[in-house]
Amino acid sequence: MGKNDKFLMIILLCLMSLILVVSPALADASAESVADGPAWWFWPLVLLIVTFIMGILAVLGGVGGGVLFVPIISGFFPFHLDFVRGTGLLVALSGALAAGPGLLKMNLASLRLAIPVALIASTCAIAGAMIGLALPTNIVQISLGATILGICALMLTAKKSEIPDVPKADRLSSALRICGVYQEASTGEIIDWKIHRTPLGLVMFVFIGVMAGMFGLGAGWANVPVLNLLMGAPLKISVATSKFLLSITDTSAAWIYLNKGCVIPMMVVPSLVGIMLGSFVGVRLLKIAKPAFIRWMVIGILAFAGIKALHKGIFG
Repeated sequence: MGKNDKFLMIILLCLMSLILVVSPALADASAESVADGPAWWFWPLVLLIVTFIMGILAVLGGVGGGVLFVPIISGFFPFHLDFVRGTGLLVALSGALAAGPGLLKMNLASLRLAIPVALIASTCAIAGAMIGLALPTNIVQISLGATILGICALMLTAKKSEIPDVPKADRLSSALRICGVYQEASTGEIIDWKIHRTPLGLVMFVFIGVMAGMFGLGAGWANVPVLNLLMGAPLKISVATSKFLLSITDTSAAWIYLNKGCVIPMMVVPSLVGIMLGSFVGVRLLKIAKPAFIRWMVIGILAFAGIKALHKGIFG
């Protein structure tokens, strides 16, 4: 075991020790008044700790915080699913808003690619949020569990293409002038990119938008494969545009949850603070972490959370 592996192991052990030390205190506080329930600060503090660890894993696993937040919090915490989904959208939205301006400045996020996609995805996200709030909770919980297991399968099987081969731009992308040029920093090469299969890609974003609004997951897990593998945008352009796209799609759906009273500051504030602090730590650990191990760990956590969501939806 090398020095870097030992350092990473020490960090993970410290996190586990923190949970073990804090948990008895939290349990004692919650048991002080069985009739009245736990103290007001109990669940916000638990959320802060859990989302801090979640933020680390999200960075190391290369996934958005929203896709971890909703299944884990809804499966293992006594919060109503509507409140969890509203908070999950704001968790995904905060990361997108923080990254969006920098990605645009670096000429990696493409406005020409994002705007037509965002128009469709954000409209469908509003519809998805309305559908999700109208359906019975157990139906949404079962659908969420099935979607999370589908995401696990996608993470296991999806390939990535740094610079896909696009022989010719299709008519729709040419009419919309969806193309661009960027410099690959690692090689200094100038990449002149274009996309194809645009109509099919836009149809896929109808379903992505509905799922983003319905489950409060964000949609980076689906945006990147569609932009990269289906439409042929370079991987860096796809990732950056997806991040920028989330700031539009999630905002549209978040307003529906906010208007329905499903956004509670006592849940949102500790969740956002925990995710951001965890992300800062995760970025530092990213240099020494083994991506394969972290990826499998994230897939395992998501699979467990997906099964839990299915069980909760079926058996209550």
